[in-house]
Amino acid sequence: MSNDEQPPAMSMADLGASLPGLTGADRAGLANALKQKLDSLAGVSSGYIESLPPNIRKRVVALQEIQKEHNEHEAKFFEERAALEAKYQKLYEPLYTKRFDIVNGVVDVESPTPGSNEAPATGNTNATEEKGVPDFWLIAMKTNDILSDEITKRDEGPLKYLKDIRSFNLEGERGFKLEFYFAENPYFKNTVLTKVYHMAGR
Repeated sequence: MSNDEQPPAMSMADLGASLPGLTGADRAGLANALKQKLDSLAGVSSGYIESLPPNIRKRVVALQEIQKEHNEHEAKFFEERAALEAKYQKLYEPLYTKRFDIVNGVVDVESPTPGSNEAPATGNTNATEEKGVPDFWLIAMKTNDILSDEITKRDEGPLKYLKDIRSFNLEGERGFKLEFYFAENPYFKNTVLTKVYHMAGR
């Protein structure tokens, strides 16, 4: 390619497809970072479009208008998705509270009724004297396909004291916050550990 030639235009989708080693979130973040950089150059002519023959130039301008309309639809999509997530988050909350109460022994559940499909309890009868579900979150994480490889022997001790995990959307920006609630334990003094994730994008 000579110094006078311009490289062909690449769309954000082309960029993501050319990086198969990245996750979807990583590709979206990289594409968005590049798009923001390009947006900052808006109005700064490279001379490329002006150098095109008139019949090709008008097609490129038409493609720019299509992309603009796409961006408007995408912005609306993110707006509606945020509203939908907020709606269902309110429906999830009572379920999370019930889960917390059962896992931590705040309330108990009734035994299976006669004729139900649930199997009768088996194993050590002393387990029925212990409240809640011991090691619930540790077991849940170790049996999760995504998290299982991340849990080390060193993590298992503190996770035995984990009582609950809550997720909250960040206000005014894309992202979420995780709060980990622990019972009093010999590993650290904090009863709540927080991790915030900021998502790239609009």
